Amino acid sequence: MTTIVFDPAAFRTNPLFSPFSNAVVYTDPLLNSWADIATGYISDQNGGSCVNQGMNLKQQTLALNLMVAHLLALSTQIGNVPSTPKTPGLKQAATIDKVSVTLTPPPIKNQWQWWLNLTPYGQQLLALLQVASVGGFFYGAFPVMPNFRR
Repeated sequence: MTTIVFDPAAFRTNPLFSPFSNAVVYTDPLLNSWADIATGYISDQNGGSCVNQGMNLKQQTLALNLMVAHLLALSTQIGNVPSTPKTPGLKQAATIDKVSVTLTPPPIKNQWQWWLNLTPYGQQLLALLQVASVGGFFYGAFPVMPNFRR
């Protein structure tokens, strides 16, 4: 197994991640800290998890970079200024007097997919993970589908 090393300079120069190209705002230590957090979701070991075994090195590097961009975009959406936090999601209703905000419930199967769909980077990552991890899981000699036992 090889370890994927996050490269902040390559991340900034990649046209896919152009919103994060400003080296003054998105410094190397900042990007590296987000990359460390991203490895909690996407392994930095090539072939390091059951999901990542279906990916080649380029796909897994892209997945790691997409997760970094997703986390950065969410951080930007939420806002770094404590007085003006924003909640990511679709707003269904809002009132000004007596402050009330209603968010649209996630129209997705699970919380993981909903969370990834909050940014375009997460949407691309979800598509990549779905393509790279097709085939399901096998227990013993038989394929087992969700909610189904032989």
